[in-house]
Amino acid sequence: MLLVSCLLYIMEYKIVIGLEVHVQIKTASKMFCGCPTLYGMPPNKQTCPVCLGLPGVLPVINKKAVELAIKAALALNCAINTPTKFDRKNYFYPDLPKNYQISQYDLPLGKNGHLDIGKGKKIGVTRAHLEEDSGKSIHEENTDYSLVDLNRTGVPLLEIVSQPEISSPEEAYQYLTTLKELMIYLGISDCDMEKGSLRCDANLSILPEGETKLRTKTEVKNLNSFKFVAKALEFEANRQIALLNAGKAVEQETRLWDDAAGETRRLRGKEAVQDYRYFPEPDLRPITISPEWIAQVKNTIPELPAQRRARFVRDYQLSEYDASVLTQSRAMADYFEECVKLYNNPKSIGNWLMGEVSRHLNEQKIGIDEFKIKPKQLTPLLGLLDAKKITSSAAKDVWVEMLASGKTAEEIISAKGLGIVNDQSAIEVFAKQAIEANPKIVADYKGGKKAAIQSLVGQVMRLSKGKANPEIAKQALEKQLGN
Repeated sequence: MLLVSCLLYIMEYKIVIGLEVHVQIKTASKMFCGCPTLYGMPPNKQTCPVCLGLPGVLPVINKKAVELAIKAALALNCAINTPTKFDRKNYFYPDLPKNYQISQYDLPLGKNGHLDIGKGKKIGVTRAHLEEDSGKSIHEENTDYSLVDLNRTGVPLLEIVSQPEISSPEEAYQYLTTLKELMIYLGISDCDMEKGSLRCDANLSILPEGETKLRTKTEVKNLNSFKFVAKALEFEANRQIALLNAGKAVEQETRLWDDAAGETRRLRGKEAVQDYRYFPEPDLRPITISPEWIAQVKNTIPELPAQRRARFVRDYQLSEYDASVLTQSRAMADYFEECVKLYNNPKSIGNWLMGEVSRHLNEQKIGIDEFKIKPKQLTPLLGLLDAKKITSSAAKDVWVEMLASGKTAEEIISAKGLGIVNDQSAIEVFAKQAIEANPKIVADYKGGKKAAIQSLVGQVMRLSKGKANPEIAKQALEKQLGN
């Protein structure tokens, strides 16, 4: 994580941060029409009169989007407003065809929640409300025009607004990481910032030590990674502190993060709530969310990441770190537990998933749900390795062949003769050859460098093509060197 230089001012000032996170809800169709929500389609090919805002059209609420929003709000410990309603938020941008956005104002779907970010810290969630996304403006270099792609217009969004209770850029980073993990776990969104399915605006103000009334805040946009959020907040905190130290006022404004320059810069004056002229959406009736509907959605919420992490530590005797890595995605945690059902060695399974499996997934840029090696294929390999029927070197060779051919571990070991060699007399021959070929290592060992024997064990493994039992090899070497 980033070290925040503004902490030098901690005795004089307090940093106050609030985050507005927009999460695209993963539905097949848009919020108020039947257009698809596929990413990467040709510009303006996923539009219709409704999402283009043509005269005379009427919106229809996407029930699936509402259910997923309820699910997210409940997981954020929010109370559900019933009834809840939609409102018109009026503003003009080229990528907003209607000149207003259907959003929620005074009766958001969820309110008064919190998110536990660990170490006993909870960040309040003011509201979680539904709205429609805008289109995308494209500003090409060296041109005097902009392009507009309206495919994204009308995609359902869940806006999650935190309380101004975040006190450092590091804490903001942790909040965002925890929130993203939760949304992915619940199947609300893929939260891919490169595709724009998770976006964040950060509000920051500086409060002199001893004061309680919040001062003027600035909003920072154009934050397309959590790393940029932390860097932008660090810069903005220092900028505001410098203004206050110089006796100047902080202006309420919207600023952009310029990563190339490493600074925020002014975009426009910040709108106030009254500038949006909210009023109830006349084409949509309020939604009454019954207790039965809430209970039905609540029953679909799986064990959440924090609880699952704690259970992995308790039930599988994993370290906090291992449990954290294995529960970062629901699919990985499910895969791990399916393996444990088939082969009761959680530590061995965890090590392989965090090592060889994760390395392959990263190289192929795929998720565990796309992985072709299933638990029933992986666990026999680990069983053979733990039973010392193959060496770790041979196991990796078998693994590579499994990925390439799809054959089972047993088939590959049998075909390639990779079973471990436990024949003591055969290993003693390899040990003798290793000693004769490496006089310097032998001299080091006899000179008191006992760790040097591991190099000789490595030579035995090389001579045996990775088949010799390493423990028997070490014993044979010690015996011959002692003699």
